[in-house]
Amino acid sequence: MGTASSLVSPAGAVGEVIEDTYGGGEACEIPVEVKPKARLLRGSLRRVGGSRPGGLIGASFKSTASVQELECVAEYERLRKEYEIFRVSKNNEVASMVKKEAKLDRENKRLRAELQALQKTYQKILREKESALEAKYQAMERAATFEHDRDKVKRQFKIFRETKENEIQDLLRAKRELEAKLQRLQAQGIQVFDPEESDSDDNCTDVTAAGAPSEYWNGGVLGSEPSMGSMMQLQQSFRGPEFAHSSIDVEGPFANINRDDWDAAVASLLQVTPLFSHSLWSNTVRCYIISTDETQPEVTIFIRNYSSKLQRVCETMGYFFQVVKFSTENERPLQDVRKWEIEKSSLVILLLHLTLPSCLLEDCEEAFLRNPEEKPRLIYHRREEGKVSSVSVQQLIEQISCMNKAKMIDHVGGMEEGAYEIYNCVEKIIKQDILGCEMADLEGKDLGNKEDSAAPEEEVFGDVLWDAHDEQEQMEAFQQASNSTCELGFEKYFERLNDLVAAPAPIPPLLVSGGPGSGKSLLLSKWIQLQQKHSPNTLILYHFVGRPMSTSSESALIIKRLTLKLMQHSWLVSPLTFDPAKLLEEFPRWLEKLSARHQGSIIIIIDSIDQIQQAEKHMKWLIDPLPVNVRVIVSVNVETCPQAWRLWPTLHLDPLNSKDVKSLISAECNSANVKLTKEQEKKLERHCRSATTCNALYVTLLGKTIACVGNTGNIDEILQQCCQCQDTVSLYRLVLRSIRESLQSDKEKDLLREILCVIGVSHNGVSESELMELYPELTSAVLASLLHSLHKMCLLTYGCGLLKFQHLQAWEMVKLEYMEAGENVISAYRQKLVEYFTMQLSQDRVTWRSADELPWLFQQQGDKQKLHKCLLNLFVSQNLYKRGHFAELLSYWQLVGKDKSSMAAEYFDSLKEYEKSSEGEESMICLADLYETLGRFLKDLGLLGQAVAPLQRSLEIRETALDPDHPRVAQSLHQLAGVYVQWKKFGNAEQLYKQALEISENAYGAEHPRVARELDALATLYQKQNKYEQAEQLRKKSFKIRQKAARQKGNLCGFALLRQRALQLEELTLGKDTSDNARTLNELGVLYYLQNNLETAELFLKRSLEMRERVLGSDHPDCAQSLNNLAALYNEKKHYDKAEELYEKALDIRRRALAPDHPSLAYTVKHLAVLYKKMGKLDKAVPLYELAVEIRQKSFGPKHPSVATALVNLAVLYCQMKKQIEALPLYERALKIYEDSFGQMHPRVGETLKNLAVLSYERGDFEKAAELYKRAMEIKEAETLLIGGKAASRHSSSGDTFSLKSALSPNALLEHGQR
Repeated sequence: MGTASSLVSPAGAVGEVIEDTYGGGEACEIPVEVKPKARLLRGSLRRVGGSRPGGLIGASFKSTASVQELECVAEYERLRKEYEIFRVSKNNEVASMVKKEAKLDRENKRLRAELQALQKTYQKILREKESALEAKYQAMERAATFEHDRDKVKRQFKIFRETKENEIQDLLRAKRELEAKLQRLQAQGIQVFDPEESDSDDNCTDVTAAGAPSEYWNGGVLGSEPSMGSMMQLQQSFRGPEFAHSSIDVEGPFANINRDDWDAAVASLLQVTPLFSHSLWSNTVRCYIISTDETQPEVTIFIRNYSSKLQRVCETMGYFFQVVKFSTENERPLQDVRKWEIEKSSLVILLLHLTLPSCLLEDCEEAFLRNPEEKPRLIYHRREEGKVSSVSVQQLIEQISCMNKAKMIDHVGGMEEGAYEIYNCVEKIIKQDILGCEMADLEGKDLGNKEDSAAPEEEVFGDVLWDAHDEQEQMEAFQQASNSTCELGFEKYFERLNDLVAAPAPIPPLLVSGGPGSGKSLLLSKWIQLQQKHSPNTLILYHFVGRPMSTSSESALIIKRLTLKLMQHSWLVSPLTFDPAKLLEEFPRWLEKLSARHQGSIIIIIDSIDQIQQAEKHMKWLIDPLPVNVRVIVSVNVETCPQAWRLWPTLHLDPLNSKDVKSLISAECNSANVKLTKEQEKKLERHCRSATTCNALYVTLLGKTIACVGNTGNIDEILQQCCQCQDTVSLYRLVLRSIRESLQSDKEKDLLREILCVIGVSHNGVSESELMELYPELTSAVLASLLHSLHKMCLLTYGCGLLKFQHLQAWEMVKLEYMEAGENVISAYRQKLVEYFTMQLSQDRVTWRSADELPWLFQQQGDKQKLHKCLLNLFVSQNLYKRGHFAELLSYWQLVGKDKSSMAAEYFDSLKEYEKSSEGEESMICLADLYETLGRFLKDLGLLGQAVAPLQRSLEIRETALDPDHPRVAQSLHQLAGVYVQWKKFGNAEQLYKQALEISENAYGAEHPRVARELDALATLYQKQNKYEQAEQLRKKSFKIRQKAARQKGNLCGFALLRQRALQLEELTLGKDTSDNARTLNELGVLYYLQNNLETAELFLKRSLEMRERVLGSDHPDCAQSLNNLAALYNEKKHYDKAEELYEKALDIRRRALAPDHPSLAYTVKHLAVLYKKMGKLDKAVPLYELAVEIRQKSFGPKHPSVATALVNLAVLYCQMKKQIEALPLYERALKIYEDSFGQMHPRVGETLKNLAVLSYERGDFEKAAELYKRAMEIKEAETLLIGGKAASRHSSSGDTFSLKSALSPNALLEHGQR
């Protein structure tokens, strides 16, 4: 401490601050009084004494005592001060020590906590080590078992191989024997028909060119008529030959397959689509052209003159058409792009002359020699006299010819002729091999409309309208979600999903949650595949929701699609409301009803359900108790999951662990032959630890980014850039910038921006052909290169032929990168699309794309005036309605501010204006379709009173322009009857349904799906009238028809080739002359006829007739069927004499073999009479028309409307023969039947009165003629007032007063209507 003197302050100070030397204390101020020290006093005394002799002389005792006292006092004060200082100092020291002790205590507690954590970690590591050791031992045991099983399999395979080799040798010997037998037969002069010859050389086949006039058989002259066996039906348009009966229970290669197995296989096919290549499911017909410099002129001519024609052909069927061509100088740098395009292509065309550059050889081998899917290939070889092709050209053609993998065109002549020859062959390949020969008669279709695209689906689903594009989009979404080979440790999630299925009911929906890009779609798609594999009796219905505000996110379409899939699987066809509110309300009842019909479980899976707008409101059926055998699984993002759903059982997808991250990145790098160092792997592992950087999408994109630049750039540099991206959107921005930097010119960079922005602002995406039209400067090679990069890096994908963003984060990135300016930029790109689709409408190209995009774009722009004008384009509204987009169409009208009544009135006004410009039969038939669409639309809206008028007008037009027995008249009768059913006018509805049933049976045969539709409608009507026994009989009959039709689903994938191969197998195993083979030959002839391949069809039908005559005898009814089909074929070819002879033979056989009122007999009678009338042989036609009247009277009774129709037909014939006296009682009897059946104000009554007036006038009875004509005009005026406009009627609805041209396929009836 020192002495007190060390604490002395300078003179005059009253105190000082002493700092605590121990730390932690506070500064304190100690008062100090400064006084002279005692020794100073004693020194002064000594000096005084020394100066005086004698020492203390003169000093008193008192003075001495006083000095001592002063010294004591001074000492005391000193000691006291030192004590105070010491005491204060110690107190400060004690306080500091207390604080230090508290601090040490806290530190001690922290260290103890760390120690406990380390102990727990140690225990956990110890357990993991034990588990790893146990897993290692189990793996060793499995490895030993695997080795044992492998040896066993090797032994079994060796035995199997030896056995099969022996069988192959036996087959080869049998083949050689058959070939020798064939040669002997040919040597003897016997002609042997090879079925493959009819399809091997398309150049030998005459196909009606698109747009060429072709006649049509009224009422289905080649109709699907019943024969003596079981029935085979194809989903076809109104024309078609009689089909022989076909059953899966036949001898031969299908002997071990029973009906139940077949039904189960069909049901499985209907619910989950197999994973096919992109080209098989793409909605784009992609034509890839490989050409040399020598054949470039042909390519230029082909693209300039014929690509637009092929585009219109494809648009007719709802497909896009895209030509891809790379210039020769770009071959090397774009090798990966070219290979990708070849894989996607539907058709590859190789154009050769004399030489083949080596740079094209790899493309040729990839396209023609490595073609595992057997996609169509075409080689055009231009020969020149006096010149020989190079060795490489000859070798390539020889190799391809040996493999029989391509069609050849050997052309000698000019380049223009060569390009035209290529066009003809390409058109034939597209129609027959790519679009499907059995889809429709494309040659008769209008090239600007898809009016009848929903017809096949209407046959399956009755009056329900189905959008094939929506269904295809779902198939592609499922396929894309299933493409990943890495399952990211999904086994634990699979077990939880399996537990849900096995759990006892009732059980709420299972919620699969996770962050964006966590792998929810992948998990669900993989689990669907496992369920279908292990639980075939489980019906799984899935729906993948895409981008918000796209078609796939519309709740009404989702509910309708799920309902239709349930109906489809249950073979049930019933009326289904289109009103969105009612559809949502009725869905739980449909689910309850249809689940009761299903024997196994039903699983409904909706992915990304939170992307649906107002999901809680529109999906409130999820909250209701589900049926016992129904399970529901929905996936949501954690952030956007509705609060009410968070109480459901939840399966949360955890972020990827380091092992899965490493596995994903390694897989991407290995695919690109990129190797990462240990340091780089550790750096990636450290980076991918946060929630946003360890999800599946982020890691996949990260791996692709590294793999993409790994071989060309600095991996460390790209790693550094990736580590700065803390979420998927920022990583996408990095990817986009790297793609942009790789482009060579500013023009390509601008095009990249334009493509992404246009796709982003569209409703459902943009096709490649649309991009080429939007940006004329964009070449196919540049577009292919850009799309390859964007697709490879997970930015874009394909859906229903459209380019879309693969993930929502990619679209968010594009908005951040290119649209930061806001709504002005978005509006500009939308305006570009508006101008493009508006131009399409002005060119009469009303496709499903313009109907999808244009109203939606106007809605987004808020332009109600243009939206209103667009909706009043009748063909746009018709397209939306016929594809089932009822709710979307209704929402547009609500946005415009129109209620249902005003909307109906405006449609009436538009139809009235359109009718004024309608001239010609085709335009009138198109007008009838528009009236029918409007009537159905109003019926679905509940406006029954307003729906009757347009449906009646549609019926009148079709009866006038077509034959009263035409199938489209049956369609009008069916729709009108549906209105009467809802209106509770059951008597009127029953008559109309029966009349429609009669027409359908005569046109298609008794076991066609359209007949089943009428039977279902009648059954429903009887059920409403409590006639349960009659209803049940009709339903059973309809059910059998639909099952048979559903078994023919395979016809959508090259059915003709499949049946041809089946015939070869049957002939090898059973011999050639059997009734089954004859039936199959007839079916093949029918299928080729439906392709307009008339020459090949004639060969098959002739063989069928000859075989039936040998096996069954010439008087068998099946021979009559073959005769009828051949007669119809000759009628098509205008060989009327041959057709007459064959019809007469068929009629003679059926008269002797069948009952007098048999439908097949009436079928032949009717069409032979029509043929006589066409040939001018009216005397021969009269007895047949009289016989038709007798047959209808026996079948339906004397007062049925169909009898009246037959009477009118006969009366018209008498009038043409100038026999008015015979015609008069027929007209009067028909008039009485019509009035009793339909009432006195029906259009048929008016037309019959008009005919009677003409007849009376010709007989000179002018007063009666005036009276009848006045009544006819009153009916006409009443109808005109009802529908709000005058409709022209130029022909009598009676009799066969129609031309063959007017009876073309319905798809050909809108060419003049789209104006």
